Amino acid sequence: MRIRTITLFGVISITALVTVAARRPQTSAVDDVKAVIETSYIHGAFNELNPEAMRSGFHPDFAIFSADGEEFSKFPIGEWAGSVERTKNSPDFDPAKNVWEHKLPVVDVTGGAAFAKVELFKDGTHVYTDYLSLLEFDSGWRIVAKVYHQHTEN
Repeated sequence: MRIRTITLFGVISITALVTVAARRPQTSAVDDVKAVIETSYIHGAFNELNPEAMRSGFHPDFAIFSADGEEFSKFPIGEWAGSVERTKNSPDFDPAKNVWEHKLPVVDVTGGAAFAKVELFKDGTHVYTDYLSLLEFDSGWRIVAKVYHQHTEN
């Protein structure tokens, strides 16, 4: 009886260690994806208006895709980062009024692909729900595409 108990305890312990080890890289990848989103997207494109942070976390072929009738349009990262830079350098820009809050209700990673749902709020109002796609490159995680919904007040 004692040998069975020790064997069962050993099997349970090994199973627990394998489970923890299997989850650790996934958790690390989720944390890495969240860090890219926080630095390059939330702070780069919104709160700090930092085009260099954007360029470091977005793939050069990144685009925002939006519907236009039965067509869709693409807004490339170069144009977006340039727009952010112009806004930040505008004499009318007030950083105190450029405060965005966010939630990341979903971050899902499978191997070298990831998806994140980002909710953006301005002055307590839900303005955007963004869906970001990311890929892991040799240099790390990069945001490769965005589709979004802009919430409007009724």
